Parts: sequence; C-alpha cells; structure tokens
Amino acid sequence: MSKVNLTQKLASFDAYWTPKIVASYNCNDIMVVKVKGEFNWHSHAETDDLFLVLKGTIDIHMRDQIVTLSEGELYVIPAGIEHRPVAKQEAHLLLIEPANTPNTGDQATAAKKEMI
Repeated sequence: MSKVNLTQKLASFDAYWTPKIVASYNCNDIMVVKVKGEFNWHSHAETDDLFLVLKGTIDIHMRDQIVTLSEGELYVIPAGIEHRPVAKQEAHLLLIEPANTPNTGDQATAAKKEMI
C-alpha cells in the first residue's frame, strides 16, 4: 500500500459522474468523483451512501428535503432513501461504499467503476 494523493487522482480525469476507485478498505471502495449538473434520482436498497465534499458545493435532493454540503462537509444517506445529487458548478467528492455497489442503485444503468 502506498499513500494516495486525492488532488493528483482528481487531476487525472475530466469526466463527470464517473467514480474512480483510489483505494479499498474492508471490502469498501474509496472513490473520487467530479460532478456537475444533476444526477438521476436513485436509491440503494441495501447500503448507505456517503458523500464527502472535497471541493465546491453540492445539493443532495431527497423527496422531502434538500441538504447543501460545502467543502469539508459530509452526509450519509440511509439505505433505501431516494436521492439525487446536484452541483451547479464543478465539485469534487470522496465516496465510500461497498465494493460493486452501482452508483445508480441499478447495475444496468451504473457507471463502470475503475481503479486509478
């Protein structure tokens, strides 16, 4: 294992909404992702969803509320809660979720995760 520089990892790609695995931890993928615009409404039936904002601001829309996160803030969405992340400007996130969890909650529509 070697240290991971998240700034360098984020600088290595430009695509939005395509999580990149930077490490594994107890069968969890630790990922970075660039986001801009609206993602689709989705939920994860069996797992919570953790968002940590590294740069920028995002809104997490849920059916009954919107949670705004700024740099250095995190939020955990409980399993089964429908949500949609939205970023008006480019933002960078750290995500942690069980390995092989589809980012859309559905394997058929999920972005393919890759290690960088």
